[in-house]
Amino acid sequence: MIRTIILLIGTLILVPISIMYVDQPMNFHQQDVLLLLLTIYGATALSVFIIGEITGNVSQVDKLWSTIPIVYVWVMAFYGGWDPRLLMMAILVTIWGLRLTYNFSRRGGYHWIPWKGEEDYRWSVLRQQPFLTKRWAWSLFHLLFICGYQMGLILLFCLPMLMCYEGIGQPLTWIDYGLGTAFVSLVVIETIADQQQYDFQTEKYRRKNSGEPLGEYAHGFVNTGLWAKVRHPNYATEQSIWIVFYLFSIVATGRWVNWTVAGCILLMLLFLGSSDFSEKISSKKYPEYKKYMDKTPRFWPRLF
Repeated sequence: MIRTIILLIGTLILVPISIMYVDQPMNFHQQDVLLLLLTIYGATALSVFIIGEITGNVSQVDKLWSTIPIVYVWVMAFYGGWDPRLLMMAILVTIWGLRLTYNFSRRGGYHWIPWKGEEDYRWSVLRQQPFLTKRWAWSLFHLLFICGYQMGLILLFCLPMLMCYEGIGQPLTWIDYGLGTAFVSLVVIETIADQQQYDFQTEKYRRKNSGEPLGEYAHGFVNTGLWAKVRHPNYATEQSIWIVFYLFSIVATGRWVNWTVAGCILLMLLFLGSSDFSEKISSKKYPEYKKYMDKTPRFWPRLF
């Protein structure tokens, strides 16, 4: 686990810098806006770290995962002069963010006292790892990975919009509209996946609390609907959403690879590690989960 964390933090820094070295340099306008975004990132990451340390709830970043990107994209849209492509991208991210915020809220992620709310169950499991039991070690992990890395990744997967500054003044093309349609379609699929999981867990706990027989809910995890096709349909669509978002920068710049591709690459690595960790917990909690893993692919459905 510690090697994975070091790898993720290292790649957050090295991958965009390496690709930036071979990519065309940003103009002064892009640099100024990037500096502003980095300032917002730094202030926000430091704030959630301090709040998490004081309250003991380190899910402060989770509260911002769906909201801070909305801030980033509207800042870029404003400084981009409300260019049509930038405006479209900002609206798309807002749709994504509002939907994800609603889903997080109904699971108890928010509280009327901003720093309260349910903490992700995986953090309590991770706290028990031998290398994180010491207070200073957990605080360092909290600072570098939970706050520094994750908040940095959130900014990074929004930055293809900054590359679209090179296309300011270009008319929208059928490719832009196609990408917008794909983006919204993926949000709809992700919504369906989250709803299926929510419905399953709600009914399971309703039956538990009322003393009713669990029946088909006895195995404990959702494995029907989209979840019968892949083990993590929500993760799969989330990754796809930000790959589509990156494709806008290709349309604007005419270059297949620019340094902001690091955002969707690192997001895929994060979901790979996160799903590994979640499935390790689920395998211990639910006896049938290993059989589910054997017959169901992780992210992408089998074609044959």
